[in-house]
Amino acid sequence: MGASYNPSVLPSEKKDVSTLAKNPTARAAKKPLPNAVSTSAPVPEAPLASVRPALPEDYKASKQELLEFYRQMVLIRRFEEKAGQLYGLGLIGGFCHLYIGQEAVAVGIQSALTPGKDSVITGYRDHGHMLAYGIDPNFIMAELTGRAAGISKGKGGSMHMFSVEHKFFGGHGIVGAQVSLGTGLGFAHKYKGDGGVCVAYFGDGASNQGQVYESFNMAELWKLPVIFVIENNQYAMGTSVNRSSAEDQLFRRGESFRIPGLQVNGMDVLSVRGATEEALKWVQGGNGPILLEMKTYRYRGHSMSDPAKYRSREEVQEMREKSDPIEGIKKHMDAAGITEDEIKAIDQSIRKIVNDSADFAETAAEPEAKELYTDVLVEAY
Repeated sequence: MGASYNPSVLPSEKKDVSTLAKNPTARAAKKPLPNAVSTSAPVPEAPLASVRPALPEDYKASKQELLEFYRQMVLIRRFEEKAGQLYGLGLIGGFCHLYIGQEAVAVGIQSALTPGKDSVITGYRDHGHMLAYGIDPNFIMAELTGRAAGISKGKGGSMHMFSVEHKFFGGHGIVGAQVSLGTGLGFAHKYKGDGGVCVAYFGDGASNQGQVYESFNMAELWKLPVIFVIENNQYAMGTSVNRSSAEDQLFRRGESFRIPGLQVNGMDVLSVRGATEEALKWVQGGNGPILLEMKTYRYRGHSMSDPAKYRSREEVQEMREKSDPIEGIKKHMDAAGITEDEIKAIDQSIRKIVNDSADFAETAAEPEAKELYTDVLVEAY
């Protein structure tokens, strides 16, 4: 069951996840506050939501879908590896945060969305989300290198690229800022009545930012169609989530706002897709927002300047060997009768796409000086 399994979740914690999903009224008994004053009139207990999303099943993918999931995850992996190489050569400046290891999250979620209808917003680790939404790798790589042909004319760079045309609204360098903006996008969908849903990604570090909870309150109060996604890759820069968060079971963070949460194995694309299907049913049914905690793992440092000395090589290697999302889907592909030749053909195709994107970016023109004065003011609404 995708929403209850995770290699880093203790058995007792896994029981909590399934219990909450199957029995929404189950809650840990609260201890009375010391020196609490009792009143003569009992305070009525706030009613819990009578309906909650079902515990999702792993997605049953067709052979063609398995091939596409594999293709997209390999594209993200190889693209990010190439971006790391270009950064080392000095062709990418500033900050650069790679998505290697987390591919199943973006692919599993965004494969369930409707491009051009549903909107996506995320933080600074954004290259993979753009690729998963079908944006041309050439334009993304050109943006990383600051070229005029970039998806944001070379002005966004690694952290702030976006494409209104694709309903991809960034790329945000301020930790947690995208959650408020994503709530606004959800409001826009509801106000326009276009049937769209906003997926607002943020990390375990951002989950401790105050504006996240202001956004939760508004989203639930107005029943906005927002899927809040916490990509819990276990580390906020160099600090383990267990050291930085009083409640490290992050899927519970929305409960005080009556936002249901599910904890999902974010290293399994089929678990992610299955949970997303349930989340979409929930928000599209007019029930308001939902929170998905994706338990995932980044193989590289927080950014290209991070040597990641706060964790051992053995820890990273164990995750690669036991939970790698690409190796995981290969097992499903084998069971579906997909041949090694079909896999090799995809690998070769992706290598060419990524190499071509690097060549395109290196040879593309720099922005002209006059571009400093464009895109400063909104000329029309």
